[in-house]
Amino acid sequence: MDNFELIVIGGGPAGITLAKKLGEKFNMAVIRPEKHSMIYCAMPYVVEGIIPEEKTFKKDALITQNGAELIKDSVANINEKESKLQLKSGRIISYKKLIIATGAEPIIPEISGINFEGVIGFKTQEDLEKIFDFKKKGVKNAVIVGAGAIGVELAQALNASNINTYLVDMEQTILSNMIDGELINEIQAEIISNGIHFIPGEKVVAIKGNGVATGVEFESGNKLDFKTDDINCVDDAGKGPTCIVIFAIGVSPVLNFIDGTSIERGKNGIIVDPFMKTNVENIFACGDAVEFKSAITDTPYSGKLATNAVQMARILSDNLKGNKKEYRGFYNGTATKVYSHFLGGTGLTEKAAKKFGFKIVSGYGEATTMFPIMPGAKKIKVKIIAKVPDGTIIGGQIVSEEPVAAKIDLLTLAMQNKMKVEDLVDLAYSSQPYQSFFPAGNVMVMAAEDAFNKLKDL
Repeated sequence: MDNFELIVIGGGPAGITLAKKLGEKFNMAVIRPEKHSMIYCAMPYVVEGIIPEEKTFKKDALITQNGAELIKDSVANINEKESKLQLKSGRIISYKKLIIATGAEPIIPEISGINFEGVIGFKTQEDLEKIFDFKKKGVKNAVIVGAGAIGVELAQALNASNINTYLVDMEQTILSNMIDGELINEIQAEIISNGIHFIPGEKVVAIKGNGVATGVEFESGNKLDFKTDDINCVDDAGKGPTCIVIFAIGVSPVLNFIDGTSIERGKNGIIVDPFMKTNVENIFACGDAVEFKSAITDTPYSGKLATNAVQMARILSDNLKGNKKEYRGFYNGTATKVYSHFLGGTGLTEKAAKKFGFKIVSGYGEATTMFPIMPGAKKIKVKIIAKVPDGTIIGGQIVSEEPVAAKIDLLTLAMQNKMKVEDLVDLAYSSQPYQSFFPAGNVMVMAAEDAFNKLKDL
């Protein structure tokens, strides 16, 4: 039996970060079942043909270069009393400290027809290869359930592949967890003008078909059944569906192997404290495998993002090295691209803030990405959400025709430091004709000032 000081279950963003940080300090192993660790957020661009699949594969050296051993296997069960793991291969290994960082898998609802051919999630290499297979077989129609970032990016990719694409969501707008309605309308119109069929306000309750998916049925009673529309749903050779249904409604942690242990878990994963400790001594968890809180509401909140996983892993690494640090919670800064627009959000949307009972004001700023006199200047819009009465920033959104991620990060930093809109009004900023608006104005300051003025008028 092999003995390790530290074992990490999971070789995704958290596992790789832990190996980089701790591989030289501990006799350490990382257990990963997948042939490759992938850059999952790049998968839509593989579907679209912008990049080849192999460019999304992370090198195993990211784990092994600092001394960690990579074990390509999966964990069958944990014997917490003896500090041992049994692997699917039958191998047994022991640990002194254990970190669970197994990530998450797509949520596929338990509805009629869910096992039909042509129904998949979108998170793994296997999912990606199924889409390739369907495309080779001449798939003609796709229904994507969930209009979050992955669903929207995948819809663009399939639409670009000349597949008749339907995007379905229970909300009235796309990207509703990232961007409020008044900023998304122009982008949503662009989705539709490019040929994607957006179906808002509908919940899928059944898959139509007979062993092979032909469409979906909604809670309202409406149906999207290509077969009844005289669109062939099986190719002439009978090789498989030309109609696929892809669920992109979120992810759920992969934790079957902790059944039978005393490790506590909640609805969204393993319960950990701010030091990433579980309730079991010497067992830790981080990344998509855990349930944690919003840094803004201080209540359990979804935060299954690679960036959150990396930050949790960094903090856990510091703690295991003896440098005490706490994870403060999710801000969920995210960004995406929708045709000609770049957009992002962080913290709470206006809708979410009101749902949590905050009284708020929203400030708006609009400028250009360069001096307006420069060729190629694009519009940029910023929205900042602040609490009443003190003006603490609890959310922000940006829409532009130039990348916005760096500005989203600035708003996240403001929230991490409990800044108020009056603080952001005093931002000392830079200016240059090709890189900003005129020196007389800054779009972040404009939005903060608008919010601050609204607070004063209350």
